[in-house]
Amino acid sequence: MNNMKNRKLEYFNDLLYRLEEMLYHELSMCAHPKSELVGSDFLASGKIEGANLEQLLGNCLTEIKESGLVDDISYSLHASGTCLRLSVGNCIHMQKEARLKSEGIEPYCCPIANMILDRILGALHYLTTYTADIKVDEDKRRCVIKCAVFDSIGKIGQVSDWTRF
Repeated sequence: MNNMKNRKLEYFNDLLYRLEEMLYHELSMCAHPKSELVGSDFLASGKIEGANLEQLLGNCLTEIKESGLVDDISYSLHASGTCLRLSVGNCIHMQKEARLKSEGIEPYCCPIANMILDRILGALHYLTTYTADIKVDEDKRRCVIKCAVFDSIGKIGQVSDWTRF
């Protein structure tokens, strides 16, 4: 039974890998930015809410972990709350990330980050969010994802040194 589950997971990640690879090589460069929609439906369908960013993030992380998508996930906020740093351990998508990296494609689409950013937009009505950087360590089975989250027009213009976070 466990072997069947592993084969299904392998199949699922192969599909996601191929989609992300095709979007990466898209000549018109129109498809690549739309990858932020991949994964967004998972938390939206559960109507995950929160009164503020910290509460919403806590609820999202709990749902993601309890659903078995990751073994470990945590967050930190930096730069006046505009830099959201996610640390994700043993994610269901690690196979895809490692394969992309082995093919020379730096991972740029994180379904886990996408679903969290989508809830920030939907539940808290932030102006914009985006994934700025994804670092994958296949040996430790951990990703660090840096995202921008802007709740107001005034914060969009802020410049931060994200290399420190």
